[in-house]
Amino acid sequence: MSFHSLAGLGWSARFARQLTGDETPARISAIHRDRIEAFSPQGPLTLRCADTGLLAVGDWVVHDGARVTRCLDRATAVHRRAAGQPARDQLIAANVDTLAIVTSCNADFNAARLERYLAVALAAGALPLVVLTKADLVPDAESWRRQAERLSPLLTALAVDATDPEDVARLAPWCRDGQTLALVGSSGVGKTTLQNALTGDAAATQGIREDDAKGRHTTTARALRPTRFGGWLIDTPGMRELGLAGAAEGIDTLFEDVADLAARCRFADCRHEAEPGCAVQAALAEGRLDPGRLARWEKLKREDRHNSESLHQAHDRQRRTDRLYDQGRARSAAKRRGWD
Repeated sequence: MSFHSLAGLGWSARFARQLTGDETPARISAIHRDRIEAFSPQGPLTLRCADTGLLAVGDWVVHDGARVTRCLDRATAVHRRAAGQPARDQLIAANVDTLAIVTSCNADFNAARLERYLAVALAAGALPLVVLTKADLVPDAESWRRQAERLSPLLTALAVDATDPEDVARLAPWCRDGQTLALVGSSGVGKTTLQNALTGDAAATQGIREDDAKGRHTTTARALRPTRFGGWLIDTPGMRELGLAGAAEGIDTLFEDVADLAARCRFADCRHEAEPGCAVQAALAEGRLDPGRLARWEKLKREDRHNSESLHQAHDRQRRTDRLYDQGRARSAAKRRGWD
């Protein structure tokens, strides 16, 4: 049985301020339909929860015996618009210090997709890190790393051989001393191999398809695992879709140059097309702004705005439905009282 101090689990003054009296905290390590698994200074726990859908791996919860009583406010929350309909927000992980976006030195590398992940990391408040795997299979891994770092001055990129534990040990600064590192990325890029090297586990891996450099899912559920460096790792299943919602601040941080230009346009509702006094069009004409970069910023902004509105509308519909149910129950109760 493993025991960890609160500090070793990632506890901080932020969470301590939320406790009242003699409440007992624990950190979620896995989520099931009707229960959660958690770590605490007393050892691993299995706790009951009325609605596990509101929780994420990495959350801090307060429990009374085997029952979760509440979830503490998160320091960071990584989320996306879930695939499919109806519109739904999906929590990926909570209280993550660094979000490692894993890709590889092959056809999986896609700058636009990396920007999407970076926007999610920045919107969550997590430090972005790009990890390029399969560095041992190419002669120019350093050029792939430089391509990634050119995407933003806010990120660090590492090219590693995920099968070499000593090379993977270069990720130690992001997952030691209670720090939490989360891995995200497509299937087949080496997340499970990285997890094995960082934690000492032996989770199964599957090869990639040679025709498109993509693989099949090996991680099927999120879990919080201790690393061999004293911190924590959250691995996630490969994502085929990463819908943005509520990421406007992260997008503008990633595209700070474009956002700053847009803020200097004469009109607040400028569409950056043919309006007079458009600072964005002026920068394009003078060659100070790459048209492709502008197009990617506009695409992510449109998607985020659309998905955020869809989620807001879905929440409104649910609230109206809940009110109707409450009113119906109240009327039924009133009739029963009248019959008594």
